Amino acid sequence: MKPIVFTNAEIFDGTGAALFPGEIRIENDTIVAVARGSDTVVRDGAEIFDCEGQTLMPGMVEAHAHLTWPSSVERVINTMKLPIEEHVLVTAQNARITLDHGFTSAYSAGALGEGIEPALRDMIDAGFLPGPRLRASSLEKGSEGVMGVPEGHDPTHDRSITGLRKYVSESKLRGCDTIKFLMSSDEGFAPGGAQILMYSEEEAQAIGEAAREAGIWLACHAQASEAIKRAVRAGFRAIYHCTYADEEALDMLEAVKDRVFVAPAPGLLYARCHEAQAFGIGPDEAARMGATSGLQLMAQVVPAMRQRGIRVLPGGDYGFPYNPVGRNARDLDLFVRLFGFSTSEALAAATARGGELMDMAVGQIRPDFLADLLVVAGDPIADVAILQDKSRLTAIMKNGRFHKNQIKQHVAHSRPGRALAA
Repeated sequence: MKPIVFTNAEIFDGTGAALFPGEIRIENDTIVAVARGSDTVVRDGAEIFDCEGQTLMPGMVEAHAHLTWPSSVERVINTMKLPIEEHVLVTAQNARITLDHGFTSAYSAGALGEGIEPALRDMIDAGFLPGPRLRASSLEKGSEGVMGVPEGHDPTHDRSITGLRKYVSESKLRGCDTIKFLMSSDEGFAPGGAQILMYSEEEAQAIGEAAREAGIWLACHAQASEAIKRAVRAGFRAIYHCTYADEEALDMLEAVKDRVFVAPAPGLLYARCHEAQAFGIGPDEAARMGATSGLQLMAQVVPAMRQRGIRVLPGGDYGFPYNPVGRNARDLDLFVRLFGFSTSEALAAATARGGELMDMAVGQIRPDFLADLLVVAGDPIADVAILQDKSRLTAIMKNGRFHKNQIKQHVAHSRPGRALAA
């Protein structure tokens, strides 16, 4: 594969710094040089692509992915249960749609099947299917018979300490990167559900110990403040929602901010409040499901986390009929409009901070990082909402290969300035 040079670009490098004019050189799957201003990268043997002043930025990271949730912007499916054969194919379609919309990495927040995501990840990594880099998860684990957990959600779950430890080790053997537990229920399952704790302190500690022994990450749905605290004490890495975090919970999250990530998922609640009437969810039902109060609470809790330096990442529970896969970039705009992030901060959360969640060399434009990149028609720092329009993504690259390319290739020509070695 020939080296590639992107030239004449306005570069957002993922860190939150201002755009700068420049160009980059890619060899195989890796960025090997970045030039600023009038400096140039070595062009020897490279294919040259002229960005014509468009924005070059890292591919985005979906921090709360549900690729097995069936609905997408291409196909709304008003059920969460499908025959397994169809479900696997729909999941593969959702992976491609996620990549189509600029998300080159996805961290799973739970799957509707034990082995679907590890198999999907391996097919994507082998180049057989288009999709984002995936940190694959197990089934989202709750407990049958507990108020607020849908019937049939988790029919095989053994709640004994031995059973929990076995499930963790089996998930590792199945190839999962992370396991999702419901540490609390949810208002969307039952009134008052957000305050129902699903795992005792003893159970949470057993899960955490087993995960450390197996070498697998833990993620959880945690609405109630005590659910957040149990997750922190047990060593969970990704904690979702955190809607009812009190000061003690915020203190605990701040104390472990170097190892913990939070993805509050405002997209789902926003959709319930504003876009779900066609699915029978009007204002009264949205309030009953906790969406109205949830957004109000998030508008207080998320800025407090941001001020404390807790890594809060976009990722909005996409995959419901009224909140379909492909709408993911809306979360960045919600971070700005609802939570007080600057556009640069929202972009950094979706790129560099997302790369930290993935624990991969992605999310930044810098040497030795993987070439997962977007070329955007327009300036997302001026208006982050443009990322919701996939027609604005004139190029999508993952692993140094184009998934989409509508920018011009031309022969090399000289630019004044100093050439940077590859």
